[in-house]
Amino acid sequence: MQLLTDRGADIIPEVIEKYGIKFAALRIILDGKTYNSGIDLDGATFYKMLGVTESFPTTSMPSAGEFAEMYRELAKTDPEILSMHISSGLSGTMNAAQAGAAMVPEAHVTFWDSKTLSCPFGWQVETAAKMLHEGKSLNEIRQKLEVLQQKVYGMFTLSDLRYLIHGGRISHISGLVASLLNIKPIIGVDKQHGKYYQVGKFTSINKALEGMIHQIEAWYGTATRLRVQLLHGDNMEAVEQLREKLSAVFDCVFDPVLPIAAVLGAHTGPTMVCLSVGPKALFADVG
Repeated sequence: MQLLTDRGADIIPEVIEKYGIKFAALRIILDGKTYNSGIDLDGATFYKMLGVTESFPTTSMPSAGEFAEMYRELAKTDPEILSMHISSGLSGTMNAAQAGAAMVPEAHVTFWDSKTLSCPFGWQVETAAKMLHEGKSLNEIRQKLEVLQQKVYGMFTLSDLRYLIHGGRISHISGLVASLLNIKPIIGVDKQHGKYYQVGKFTSINKALEGMIHQIEAWYGTATRLRVQLLHGDNMEAVEQLREKLSAVFDCVFDPVLPIAAVLGAHTGPTMVCLSVGPKALFADVG
């Protein structure tokens, strides 16, 4: 069985290389030019570009025809394909993939809706890739992914709401009011529908980071050893503050810090700081 995913997943580069993970490209349009996220535009370069333009980026997903082409090519090697995608509650990528698969009868595609994005999604892909490499069955993989879906959380905060407003992730009125009141939201992804929801709102980034700590404690307590991935747009200062706060309260095993995927950062901008967190014991057999 082969695995195909998309660039809505943030994955450590060494993991991508180790398991040969294949991606469907998600695109970014900025200043009239189109880029494939993670292929000809990485996160670090993208945020530098945002710093010197007054334009807002937009994003687009592969068409059904492009997915059909990918499945057709993969099926030449092995017709059994696991296709894992960014939450269908946040993107139409999953629908396009399913429509593409319907055009390729020789491909037997099993779909997985991550119901999340960024690193929580990336950890699902990482786990599936390792289990496939070990020869685990599709049923075993699905059971493990269901556990990760429920036990792993992601959330982010940011000081500049303009990108969320422009990308339609929050309404113009709500965003304007929040900006005028200097509100810094914490945003997560709900487990049932895979859509954004407001975890909390604060009057400073420091207070929002403290709010993340309190939320993690509510999820796991303080005795659970945690796997943590910190990501950001172009905001290492906030990342270091968050790491310090986490280390003071929890027993954390930190993955390397990553710039969030450009196709995701297009909707959040450079001030965003994000984390993925889950019990380390869930990943004892992943690496």
